Amino acid sequence: MPKKSGRKSARTNSRCELVTIGASAGGLGALSQVLAGLCAEFPPIIVVQHLDPSHESHLAALLARKTRKAVKEAQDGERLARNTVYIGPPDEHLLVRGGKIQLAHSRLVRFSRPSIDMMFGAVAATYGKRCIGVILSGSNRDGADGIAAIKRAGGTTIAQDPASAEYRIMPQAAIETGCVDLIVTLEKLGETISALIEQRGKELKHGH
Repeated sequence: MPKKSGRKSARTNSRCELVTIGASAGGLGALSQVLAGLCAEFPPIIVVQHLDPSHESHLAALLARKTRKAVKEAQDGERLARNTVYIGPPDEHLLVRGGKIQLAHSRLVRFSRPSIDMMFGAVAATYGKRCIGVILSGSNRDGADGIAAIKRAGGTTIAQDPASAEYRIMPQAAIETGCVDLIVTLEKLGETISALIEQRGKELKHGH
């Protein structure tokens, strides 16, 4: 069973319209396992993974092969679609506005571009309680402020159990904000996200 944080969990009586995932060092293996464990039907998923800005990214192709989900590198201005995973390109911040991807080559945030905090903040402002934010393995504190923003906006927040992370600093920093609803081991993350998506859909359908 996933661990719950000390804070009261967010209400989940609205449909989940977006899942957002932040990852850094150790992220490829973690992302592969999370996506492989997801149900067949899911809302758009946006992934910001810290990448080497000097090299072309093959992350989308690698994940598509490992998970058999539709995975693509995000493009500026494209509209989000269900059952699709969007990977932020290297050296660009990824934001979401009006159901569309927005890429920005603005300043580094916490020495990072893309910034997980910026992505989570933009999603929180637009989607509020209709989103889920997830923090995976990483060796810095990026994403902690963003997780807090999603929690304040009423969204559901999840952190990989640091004990199951290749690099525990990033999920641990998110947990220490007190704004994480669920702490989940890597092997259970995909299943947990799927259950939340399905639960919200059922609650909305039955008017709870």
